[in-house]
Amino acid sequence: MEKALRIDLLIFLSLFMMIPLAADAQRNARRVGQVNPMSPERLQYIEFYEFEQVDVQPEFPGGERGLVNYINNTREYPYNEYVHHQQGRVLCSFIIGTDGRVSHIQVIRSSGYAAFDQEAMRVIKKMPRWEAGRVRSSKVNVRCILPIAFRL
Repeated sequence: MEKALRIDLLIFLSLFMMIPLAADAQRNARRVGQVNPMSPERLQYIEFYEFEQVDVQPEFPGGERGLVNYINNTREYPYNEYVHHQQGRVLCSFIIGTDGRVSHIQVIRSSGYAAFDQEAMRVIKKMPRWEAGRVRSSKVNVRCILPIAFRL
């Protein structure tokens, strides 16, 4: 009797411990805040997945080569930095929405020159729609990180 009770308790505990693991595996999304002046709380959260966590990563039209060509054709070297032979790299993050639009653009690591940071954000803001990322065949928001280099 005591042995059967012990086995039942072990089975119950093992099942009880598996439920949170399954929920965590299903739900790896993070949340990012966005100010919404129309909501009563004035803050809304958007859940997103990291680029590596999704089954199908978001894709720029034309793939990686298309992305590189877009950056090289759209990026304009700031005049003052060009004259003073300044160089740098800006590391930006942004979220590709379920509709493929780019939003929540941020500079993660600055080059040290505000003009480079502003230009990198402008380039990302002008991007065309991407093909959205997917988890289990449903479209999800995905955060991407992209370095933009300014070299002479």
